[in-house]
Amino acid sequence: MRSMSSAHVSASAADGLLVPSVSPEADIAFAVDAALDDEELTRLHREAFRACAEGFVPWSRRLCRHSICWVTAHVDQRLIGFVNVIGDGGMHAVLLDTVVDPAYQRRGVGRGLVERAVKEARTLGCRWVVADYDRRAADFYERVCGFSSSHAGVMRLS
Repeated sequence: MRSMSSAHVSASAADGLLVPSVSPEADIAFAVDAALDDEELTRLHREAFRACAEGFVPWSRRLCRHSICWVTAHVDQRLIGFVNVIGDGGMHAVLLDTVVDPAYQRRGVGRGLVERAVKEARTLGCRWVVADYDRRAADFYERVCGFSSSHAGVMRLS
């Protein structure tokens, strides 16, 4: 089992915390709750997480059932980034499945996805956003996106 950390950011405290996400010359379009193609999102996860052994994923059904919102990033018509936001119906939101096409990593796409997800969670009434991540992603979530580290328990069910 991989080692996980949990990080929290107060939606109200996140204002002004994040730096601009992508350079103006990049033709990257971000959208909240855009229509998604299950095969395209499955492809993106497979490319970014080479170890992902899961086959086709019914993303549309999952998102409609469990998400309060999601954010996508596209170049032309190609999906290059995604983050899912689930919520408890109240003050808390959780970022899941943050993914950026390897060809577009380290260009501000991930930061742009998280920034927009936090903003949308705030708009939906959430006051706290939590992100669970592998410790290798700590610098991204904590230094780049403004989350603070916290302790959380994780239990693998399979």
